[in-house]
Amino acid sequence: MGKFGGRGYHLLRLLLEQPGVEVKAVCDLLEDRCQLAQKTTVSAGQPKPDAFFPDDRAFEKLCDPDDLDLVVTATPWRWHVPVCVAAMKNGHHAANPSPRRVTLDECWEMVETAEKMKRHCVMLENCCYGRTEMMVLNMVRQGLLGDLVHGEAGYMHELRDDRELLGPDAEVRWRLDHMIRRDGNLYPTHGLGPVAQCMNINRGDQFDHLVSMSTASQGLNVFYASRFGDKHPLATRKYKCGDVNTTMIRTKNGRTITLGHGTQLPRPYTRINMVQGTLGIVQGYPDRIALESHSRGHTWEPIDKYQSKYEHPLWKKMIREAQGKGHGGMDFMEFHRLVECLHQGTEPDMDVYDAAAWSAISELSERSVAKRSKSLDVPDFTRGRWKKNKPLGIIGG
Repeated sequence: MGKFGGRGYHLLRLLLEQPGVEVKAVCDLLEDRCQLAQKTTVSAGQPKPDAFFPDDRAFEKLCDPDDLDLVVTATPWRWHVPVCVAAMKNGHHAANPSPRRVTLDECWEMVETAEKMKRHCVMLENCCYGRTEMMVLNMVRQGLLGDLVHGEAGYMHELRDDRELLGPDAEVRWRLDHMIRRDGNLYPTHGLGPVAQCMNINRGDQFDHLVSMSTASQGLNVFYASRFGDKHPLATRKYKCGDVNTTMIRTKNGRTITLGHGTQLPRPYTRINMVQGTLGIVQGYPDRIALESHSRGHTWEPIDKYQSKYEHPLWKKMIREAQGKGHGGMDFMEFHRLVECLHQGTEPDMDVYDAAAWSAISELSERSVAKRSKSLDVPDFTRGRWKKNKPLGIIGG
């Protein structure tokens, strides 16, 4: 485990539940966090792992040993690439939560390192393993919605009083720095990942180009003025990130995706989770479906009506183990699949090309916003292999 913090502790416990996993080392800026990780590992019946601290390059020492198979990092975004690159250059597979990278250069660095070292570099996009998301993937694969035409997704999550904005020190307030400096879709993959899998992105289709625009930024100033007073530095600071960003993506095969981002205004949580096909539509929050075969698609039905037939096989098999273990069980499922693929020697469900394509939307959206919503091409990180790659299977790659 590289960079063991709050999120890292959660992931550690999930890893310790997976058969055939031995935690060999942990790393964090703080010694007490490493000690907690060691204690947790020993309590699970494993030997005490090595600990690496206290500076922010300690992960390089963690990656040195040759007896590691996988390095998992759970850091602020800026450390995802350095940790994963160090892991792969030392011969280890790498994995981290979303988003994988912030810049296009980092996307290419990860792809080229993974190819050169022949290592897996997996983005742990847990939302692809949600029970509803996987059921919708099953519906799409079985043709219930017909040919997919359009999708809508997003990360609409009110974060104004989150510790990543108001934490006690800069290391904790890492998300605030992004809102001050950047304007675009800062967190694309939670919503985009499941829709991209349904549309076979990198496996028969490919993102082609996008346009993006943002609203003005007002939400944080208004909120912090009401909480701390209108003279408070948080209330008077200028935030570059617009309150709502909308990005539109067109694929090589003529599909479209509308992707939203909004974390600075009062609102209920949603990732939207909509896919539209020629025979029907599914939409989340709340989960519902409308089909041509039922009132010509004019009436919404609860998606639960179709669950017995279209429940994803993985959820049918693992529901008892997964329930209650992180975001409705999706966190457990992502590690179950990652460990299973590594043990079996099969391709992971999300590879380095998926991570690059989904994460690239972030910088591209920023560039488009800065150029009055100019249309920008999305790089083909597969270098043409998307045309021959097989679609993601129902169970895995």
